[in-house]
Amino acid sequence: MHSPTMPASTRRFVLALAGTAALAVSAVSTAVPAGAAPTTVHTKGGTSWVRACDTLAKGDTMACDALRVTSTVQRVHALGVTPDATPSGYGPSDLRSAYNLPVGGGAGQTVAIVDAYDDPNAESDLAVYRSQYGLPACTTANGCFKKVNQTGGTKYPTKNSGWAGEISLDLDMVSAVAPNAKIILVEATSATTANLGTSVNTAVRLGAKFVSNSYGGPESSSDPSYDNSYFNHPGVAITVSAGDSAYGAQYPASSRYVTSVGGTALNRSSTARGWSESVWSTSSTEGTGSGCSAYDAKPSWQKDTGCGRRTVSDVSAVADPATGVAVYQTYGGSGWAVYGGTSASSPIIAGVYALAGTPSAGSSPASFPYAHTSALNDVTTGSNGSCSPSYLCKAGPGYDGPTGLGTPNGTTAFAG
Repeated sequence: MHSPTMPASTRRFVLALAGTAALAVSAVSTAVPAGAAPTTVHTKGGTSWVRACDTLAKGDTMACDALRVTSTVQRVHALGVTPDATPSGYGPSDLRSAYNLPVGGGAGQTVAIVDAYDDPNAESDLAVYRSQYGLPACTTANGCFKKVNQTGGTKYPTKNSGWAGEISLDLDMVSAVAPNAKIILVEATSATTANLGTSVNTAVRLGAKFVSNSYGGPESSSDPSYDNSYFNHPGVAITVSAGDSAYGAQYPASSRYVTSVGGTALNRSSTARGWSESVWSTSSTEGTGSGCSAYDAKPSWQKDTGCGRRTVSDVSAVADPATGVAVYQTYGGSGWAVYGGTSASSPIIAGVYALAGTPSAGSSPASFPYAHTSALNDVTTGSNGSCSPSYLCKAGPGYDGPTGLGTPNGTTAFAG
């Protein structure tokens, strides 16, 4: 949003102001569309947001990790800015700049998005996003876009406006990072581990070499068996959001077969890079997830010594809703919105994997960043809670739980 006298860089700064404010979090009630059911508004530095999937449907075990900003327009009005059709939030050029990514990448690759329930406007909303930013059309008609249910058919599940926001976020982030990749949207019947896991298997069966999962739930003793049933796909890069509930591990981010993606606050800076990042943390109960798994074995490439099992995360990208990304959503939304949460960082990283090229057969793409740590932006400030040892919840030089090995600096760290 802008006025004729307000340059784009200033518009980004308006959004980023909230990312640097050290104000308390408050909660109030709000009305929401049917199916979304977020009931709590979180506020930080004048920016407010709600969880897109605040309430689980009957039988669900997983929630999406998308956070929808609700106060951007109000804040901009307060600063005397006149809104128009230009979206607030970071767009493709911002993400390319922040993460040193090429323009127009992803040709020849297929990225899958796995979510629950149906977004009936997914393809038409995606078309608006891509048109706004000059990205090539990605439609069913031209063979770029495909929407299927969890078994690969076209009888779609029940519509849900909360998960529709998640779907829009995921599709837009893959488009922003890898605009020439094909996209498969796999919609699970419901948000159970079994249905979402079946959707992952379907995505791989349909040819996706990169699969993003922006959801999670509590760990359980069944997780190691779920690993083998749904996430053990050699030669496929499977990314999973680390969660939005601050310190603590969730599944399937803690699966030893996936790349667990944490979240940062991303702001423009006067550094040579032009950007700075810190751990995304809003409160003791909201921020990027991290921690030591209670059940999943440690993969061989993970060498930290303070956790005998799987440590979350591996890498990270922008997730703070106060420094969020632009998304277009009409089912459960009214068009342009700003979103955050580790639901943003997972599809961003899936897109970066796609830019890096097809993983070799039999490889473990989750291990790739560990072999190229110098090709990542090390995030060294911020924390998402209290823990021991401290690196599991506090950023520092080298590996840490909240941001893993860091954020993308080009694609080298994501190539086998």
